[in-house]
Amino acid sequence: MDQPSGRSFMQVLCEKYSPENFPYRRGPGMGVHVPATPQGSPMKDRLNLPSVLVLNSCGITCAGDEKEIAAFCAHVSELDLSDNKLEDWHEVSKIVSNVPQLEFLNLSSNPLNLSVLERTCAGSFSGVRKLVLNNSKASWETVHTILQELPDLEELFLCLNDYETVSCPSICCHSLKLLHITDNNLQDWTEIRKLGVMFPSLDTLVLANNHLNAIEEPDDSLARLFPNLRSISLHKSGLQSWEDIDKLNSFPKLEEVRLLGIPLLQPYTTEERRKLVIARLPSVSKLNGSVVTDGEREDSERFFIRYYADVPQEEVPFRYHELITKYGKLEPLAEVDLRPQSSAKVEVHFNDQVEEMSIRLDQTVAELKKQLKTLVQLPTSNMLLYYFDHEAPFGPEEMKYSSRALHSFGIRDGDKIYVESKTK
Repeated sequence: MDQPSGRSFMQVLCEKYSPENFPYRRGPGMGVHVPATPQGSPMKDRLNLPSVLVLNSCGITCAGDEKEIAAFCAHVSELDLSDNKLEDWHEVSKIVSNVPQLEFLNLSSNPLNLSVLERTCAGSFSGVRKLVLNNSKASWETVHTILQELPDLEELFLCLNDYETVSCPSICCHSLKLLHITDNNLQDWTEIRKLGVMFPSLDTLVLANNHLNAIEEPDDSLARLFPNLRSISLHKSGLQSWEDIDKLNSFPKLEEVRLLGIPLLQPYTTEERRKLVIARLPSVSKLNGSVVTDGEREDSERFFIRYYADVPQEEVPFRYHELITKYGKLEPLAEVDLRPQSSAKVEVHFNDQVEEMSIRLDQTVAELKKQLKTLVQLPTSNMLLYYFDHEAPFGPEEMKYSSRALHSFGIRDGDKIYVESKTK
């Protein structure tokens, strides 16, 4: 049978991992020596192969000599073949069937949708535990075939495959723990719930960028659908209701949630978003990648009570009443303005006259003298100023430096400024 045109897996392997391009490294599986056959070998006598092979974007279209793959790749455990030109599952099978220790396989961005995956081919993948099929446009029929033949599959990546629906196989997959199915077009919960049926042992579900519009499922049914779900990502979904956030409490083992970029939270400030979500999800210990400490949880729950304190009773969420039972009704926090005072009302004393006036504290002593010039009828060059703090135990302080800002004196309402003439 003629080999497909293009570069073979073995050709690229020899080029990339030859001693000239990939220096020998000591350690198990780092360098593999294969004696030349009596007829001679078309490759180097030695290839320095690590146990993790990265052959992405190399233009690979076919496997090449299977005996040579078997000889050189017996120790390989991870293989990245993403962004190549593999379109025939038979060629992929020839590669994988000769890598007996393979546990991780990345086939992303290969046009494998152009061929049908038969069960005999899929059987060569049986030892794979982590499989990446992002942007491969793999059909659900292909996924079902893979699931039937990979009994130990734990992680599956199906991103960017243009899925609008989910097709359930006749047999569910109990081994799968992690599913990445981001950047598709799964908008309806009726499709997402099928994933719970397919993967009952699912621990982590990443649904980012799917525009899911609502979680439409009774609470008790959610618990049965995803009994082991510990982490869910709903980044940039289409959720618009707090009821959808409350639904997440129905997952009995949920600990981690990602919820950035959803329409529901857009009107809120960054602080409000985090605190209101934390308060609604009492069992979640990590939100958007950040750990929720006990202190942050209490602060968030108290914030939640105050946030809804003045909302009409018919609009108050059920969680509010739960937290009232826990903390009681809380008084609004006192608003403390910590900004520096910008002006002060002071008494200006000159000779026997007293004049109350407001002065800006961001001005300098020289500028204050100009402000007082008309009042005291003295030129600024002949003016001495003294500041007296009405609460301080010390006497007046001379304001001798013209460039010093008034706020540095700590001037407050009720303090006094004394003006004297130098020629007095």
